[in-house]
Amino acid sequence: MMTTQQACGVLREALRGRYDEREITAMTRIIFDEVLHYSPVDMLLREQEELPSFFEDRLAAIVARLRAGEPLQYVLGVARFHGHSFAVNRDVLIPRPETEQLVDMIVDREHGTDLRVVDLCTGSGCIAISLALALRFSRVLAVDNSVAALAVARANARALKARVDFMMADVLLPCLEVESCDVLVSNPPYVCESERAQMEPHVLQYEPAEALFVPDADPLRFYRALAMHATTALAPGGRVYVEVNRRFADEVARLFQQAGLVDAATHRDSFGNLRFVTALRPAE
Repeated sequence: MMTTQQACGVLREALRGRYDEREITAMTRIIFDEVLHYSPVDMLLREQEELPSFFEDRLAAIVARLRAGEPLQYVLGVARFHGHSFAVNRDVLIPRPETEQLVDMIVDREHGTDLRVVDLCTGSGCIAISLALALRFSRVLAVDNSVAALAVARANARALKARVDFMMADVLLPCLEVESCDVLVSNPPYVCESERAQMEPHVLQYEPAEALFVPDADPLRFYRALAMHATTALAPGGRVYVEVNRRFADEVARLFQQAGLVDAATHRDSFGNLRFVTALRPAE
């Protein structure tokens, strides 16, 4: 049986050349955390300890999938988001750090209790569930048009004991039968087909294309639908929060204004990119 130190060496040697050293170090910590529940401190203190007998075979299987280019989150079946562990598979996108900022923005701005929240294009449910756990006494509805994605989201809600309702619906259709809400949030598909060439191969090969891409000829198709839903589903004084393609942030803000929303504003992510748009349904 191998020790912790030996296992770390096996990982480094197997992944060197495909990933940089910082990525390998981060992956190693995540693998030990998820498989053995070892913290970084545990890894140091237990360097010379022999690992459980199952770990060597598990490590070999993980390495093989990583060398093939599969994202670590899919390999392990879990992704961290907003302080929680979410189950993920190839039916849903891997949650991104930028989207955590979208959740933070809502939590920081929406101070009321009993807020009614609707999350459109929920995917893994990471936004809806994180908000349900962070906002006091909130009522959250998560909507998606994928049976497989909703199955993942429901399982995540059960695992995290989050009170979230789910509905299958296509947000591109004009009639979306949801109750009046205070917060409408969405991270819809927004990557143009022409941007495929700029994306990492592991994203193209493993993540669901239908949750990523929109036609070059109609890059704002989801935001037009969201603007329409915001004007009908949001209660007066309610606010819409969306993640966007940085190329079209200003256009999305104008689109929301043209739909009759007010205070439309763009916001930058931690990398300095225009990544979010918010707008308010005016009080009547």
